[in-house]
Amino acid sequence: MNAEKLSDRLNAVANYIPKGARLADIGSDHAYLPCYVVKKGAVPMAVAGEVANGPYQSALEQVQEENLTQQIIVRKGDGLEVIEPGEVDCITIAGMGGTLISSILEKGKSKLQGVSRLVLQPNVGSFAVRRWLIENGWELAAEEILKEDGKVYEILVAEKGEPLIPYQHINLENGILFGPFLLKEKTAVFKEKWNAEKNNWQRILLQLQEAAQNEDTVSKRQELERKIKMAEEALR
Repeated sequence: MNAEKLSDRLNAVANYIPKGARLADIGSDHAYLPCYVVKKGAVPMAVAGEVANGPYQSALEQVQEENLTQQIIVRKGDGLEVIEPGEVDCITIAGMGGTLISSILEKGKSKLQGVSRLVLQPNVGSFAVRRWLIENGWELAAEEILKEDGKVYEILVAEKGEPLIPYQHINLENGILFGPFLLKEKTAVFKEKWNAEKNNWQRILLQLQEAAQNEDTVSKRQELERKIKMAEEALR
C-alpha cells in the first residue's frame, strides 16, 4: 500500500474527511492517509501522530518521500497529545480496538475543542466507541461496514450534536451493539459479521452448558443467551 492508492478500509475513512478540513490522523502508522488526502487536494494540512518510534520514523520517511513536509507535520506522542486545542477540525483514528479509541478520546477531551468531525474505525468493539460518543455529546452522522482481506471493519462518523437522535426508533442497547445506521441497512457484510458472532456465542454457550454449574457459569450463560437473542432479532 502507498499514498497513491489506499486500502479499501482507509479509502472509506478518507471519504468521510470534510473537504478543506485541517486533519489529525492519530496512530498514523506510515502516514498513508494524510499523504493521500493532502496530495489529492482534499485537505490543506494534516498532523500525523504516532506513539511508537518505528511507525513514527516510517511516517516521517513517507512524508519526506512524498515532498509533503510543508503540509504534513509528523509528531510523536500519545493519542491527542500531538495536537493543540483548535489546531484541527477533523480527527481520524483507524485500525485500533474500540476500547483503545475510546480511551484516547477520553484522555484527550481537552484537545477536541474546535473539532467538528470524528472519523473512527475500530477493528473490534465498536460498541465502546458508540457508548463514549453518547456520553460525550457526539452524534453519529454515518456508519459503514466493509470487508477487506477476510476482515470486517466498521467506520463511525460523528459530529457534535444530539447523541441520542440516531437511536430514537430503536432499542438503545441494540443500537450501541449493532450500530443504528448499520441496523437499518443490514447489508450482506453486516449479516455475515453477526451470523459469525452468533455462531461463536452459541459454541461458547454449549461449552458452558456442559461445564460444572456455579453462579459464575449461570451468569455467563444468561448473558450469552441474551446476546444470541439480540443477534437473532438484528438479523431478522
